[in-house]
Amino acid sequence: FTWQIGDGAALARALGVRVVNDRRRDDVAAGGQGAPLVPVYHAALAAELPRPLAVVNIGGVGNVTWIGTDGALLAFDTGPGNGPIDDWCARRAGQRYDKDGALAAAGKVDRARVERFADHRFFTKVPPKSLDRGDFSYSWADGLSVVDGAATLTRGTARAVALAAQHFPAPVSQWVICGGGARNPTL
Repeated sequence: FTWQIGDGAALARALGVRVVNDRRRDDVAAGGQGAPLVPVYHAALAAELPRPLAVVNIGGVGNVTWIGTDGALLAFDTGPGNGPIDDWCARRAGQRYDKDGALAAAGKVDRARVERFADHRFFTKVPPKSLDRGDFSYSWADGLSVVDGAATLTRGTARAVALAAQHFPAPVSQWVICGGGARNPTL
């Protein structure tokens, strides 16, 4: 399932120009997951970097683009990103997000919960694969203190990124981290 905001045909009529839109639907029809431009964009940004490499975008959901030495691309969602952490902070700490990872840095990771989280079937599913921001919630940290929950959710997000490497055609020489999660030093 995918959806695109806007009406390309109406926009073309109103502006009197050709409009390219809804590449998401075309990507899904071709067997993709609805984000056809992200891997190409990542490859362009990382054109001068040694390969193979992985570009990881940590937003509400995490995603990765693996770029091979020959320019081959593999892109998929890694798992939850900042979404569950942000939701936890909003509900438990009264703040929109964990600024500078301060809550997580003050907490203790519940390693048993992270191991159970890492057993989720999504992580072994072969790409292409994608998520919705709501597919993973903060509920697996319920019962922990505010800081321990933030620490555990943050470790889970990092673990999800690490688990993505099992799907790469070859190991990477470099990881490039971008998105809001790149501003969280604890993550």
